[in-house]
Order: sequence, then structure tokens, then C-alpha cells
Amino acid sequence: MLSTGHFARLPRPKSSFLLLRPTPYRARASPFSSTAAGRMKVVPVPVRDDNYAYLLIDDKSNKAAAIDPYDVRKVKAAADSAGVEIVAAITTHHHFDHSGGNQAAAFPHAPIYGGSEKVKALSKLVKDKDGFNVGNIHVRCLATPCHTQDSICYYVTDDAANHPGGVFTGDTLFIAGCGRFFEGIGSEMHAALTYLGTLPNETIVYDGHEYTKGNVAFAKSVDPANRALARLEKLIKDGIIPNERTTIGDEKEWNPFMRLDSAPIQKATGGGESSAVMDALRTLKNNYKG
Repeated sequence: MLSTGHFARLPRPKSSFLLLRPTPYRARASPFSSTAAGRMKVVPVPVRDDNYAYLLIDDKSNKAAAIDPYDVRKVKAAADSAGVEIVAAITTHHHFDHSGGNQAAAFPHAPIYGGSEKVKALSKLVKDKDGFNVGNIHVRCLATPCHTQDSICYYVTDDAANHPGGVFTGDTLFIAGCGRFFEGIGSEMHAALTYLGTLPNETIVYDGHEYTKGNVAFAKSVDPANRALARLEKLIKDGIIPNERTTIGDEKEWNPFMRLDSAPIQKATGGGESSAVMDALRTLKNNYKG
């Protein structure tokens, strides 16, 4: 049950990351199957053109939280297919493509968690280091202001430790990229990504948009010799599927926005301290036409 009323995406590997090691994929499906009692699993629900909503499922109780449930019809269909009851909505930030489903009448008694009163239909305001449970799943709130000032990432773990843990990053951290600084500056994004980088390396990243191809193209333009990027690009070309994602450890290897001190990024941006490099790198990304 929830510890605190309106209202899922990928399983994660136990070693560094599946995209880098595609062969173990079949072996990794079973730990998150619904037949294993007391296990956490995450189901991605593609919505709009490139957004992801998620179901965060506690198998033991058959309860689930909907993460950024923009398209309630799709999210409810996914929950019905999985045989779970949605008992909460968790919102990463107030933008409509993430919070737009919160006002649906389909789940009138489920709490809606979010980082500010700007979040539609908010009923549970959360701040940095707040925590709550969804069944046996522990949810810890990480404030990451920049894309919006109410951006909250949610770090999730379960008692059974059958899942290596995950973090829902909304529009703060993407695979090989980060969100635009709509309400913040480079020093804030640097602080946000550094904060996420303190999570265990095996933590799976469940981001808010499918921007991977474009992010990889830009990353290669500023960090062309990065072998991790070459591996990621090959897997995309081979046909990435939603359950084959990335970890915090992998982002540290291939995400240019988490490699500000590296020689290639310093060279591409003109160098300097981290906040200036972050601002310069984001400007390069905003203007990238590749």
C-alpha cells in the first residue's frame, strides 16, 4: 500500500549495462516476470510521438504507480494487460506532456506526487530526499531543478533486491543527453546530473523521451573517439527495443553532459569550469543540425 490521492519502463541488468552487452538479454527477462512474487518491474508505455510513461509495478501486491501518465487510455490498457491496479501517479515535472493525464477521472482516489503546485491535480507535494512506498517498492525523491524548477527524479528500489534499482529522470537526463534549460542555467544542470551520478552505477535510467538517435549523433560530434558511443550507436542500428536501455554507469561513459571534464568536451566547448562548459555544450546541442 502507499505510505502517503489521483493517480512504468525497463528492467535493468545486474552488471554494468545491457546495451553494451546485448547477448544476456534473454536471461534478463525472467527476473522481472510477473511470476516472481515480491519483485519490482517497470513497464514502458510509449505515448505521444516520443514520450515515455511507465508502470512501476510491485508484483507481490499487484499494485502499480503510473509515471508521467499523459495518455491515460494507454496507461490503463497497459495496467489491465499486466493485471495490476494503479494506486498512484508520479510526475517528474509540470510540463503538459508529462502531467497532462493527472486530471483523468479513471483513478480518482490515487495520490498524485510532484514537485510543485504547477503539477496538474497535485495532491502530494514532494521535495528533495522525501520518500514513500508503492507496495514493497521504496521511492526516493531527488530534486533536479533546471529543465523546470520543479523537476524531481525518482529513485526506486525493492526489498527483495531482485531489481538493481531504477531512476525515472523525466526531462533531466536522457540516454546520451539531457533536457533543455527552460527554467535554469548550466550550473543547475551540472548539479542535477552530478547528483544523479551519485546513484549506484547499475541503476537503470528510465527517461522521459526517445531522443537516443539524435543524442548519439550530437555526442559523436563532440566526442568522436568515445568507444562507448560506438557501441551504443551499433545497438541502435541493430534495432534497439524499449527493454534494452542504459544505466547511470553507462551514462558516465557516453553522455557528454556527464563528461564535462573530459578532454574532448573541454576542447569542443572551449574549456573552463563546469557550469560554463555545460552552458556551452547545451548551446552546441541546441544549434546542432547533424
